[in-house]
Amino acid sequence: MSFPMNRSLSSALALSLSLGVVACGGMPSNRSVYSLNQPVVERSSVALDVTTTPGGLPADEERRIAAWFEAMDLRFGDRVTVSDPLDRSETRAAVAGLAGRYGLLLSDSDPITAGEVAPGQARVTIMRSRASVPNCPNWSESSDANLNNGLTPNYGCANNSNLAAMIANPEDLIKGQKGSPDTYISTSNASIDAYKSSIGNKAGAVGATSAGGN
Repeated sequence: MSFPMNRSLSSALALSLSLGVVACGGMPSNRSVYSLNQPVVERSSVALDVTTTPGGLPADEERRIAAWFEAMDLRFGDRVTVSDPLDRSETRAAVAGLAGRYGLLLSDSDPITAGEVAPGQARVTIMRSRASVPNCPNWSESSDANLNNGLTPNYGCANNSNLAAMIANPEDLIKGQKGSPDTYISTSNASIDAYKSSIGNKAGAVGATSAGGN
């Protein structure tokens, strides 16, 4: 009479053990303070070949590049390069003037593009970077138990995704901008002057209000 009961107890014990193993498998395992999902920067480039002359770029080619820049929504963070087999300064100056309308300077590094540039032509390239955080949101480990005292895979997804979306130049996530002592001093002085100016304006407004009230 006791055998069926033992079998049912053994089955219940095996089921509970299997459920425990499954639950442990879904527990967070990241015991560091770093998020598993970090911003990833992807680079892409598009090129346009234009005809050049000894004097630089013809007017119709300049208009063509200007229309291309507008269609590509050229913006801060993009890099513009010019590959000219004859290395004419007039050609670079013409493209630099068009890129300057968007607040950009020509980059000195030439990207790797398909095919060679024929003599009498120049290749204008736009290099663009994009930041994103793959696998976010991440709820792959959804166990209520946390015996490892770890962070969930979704930890940091919100902050990193917002950072990737808001950063003006995604390349800064790879390598920050270089500064100098002069830059630091001028930046700090500008902040201090802005603070002093705002305090002075508030004090003046309070004084004018008090005088008017009297």
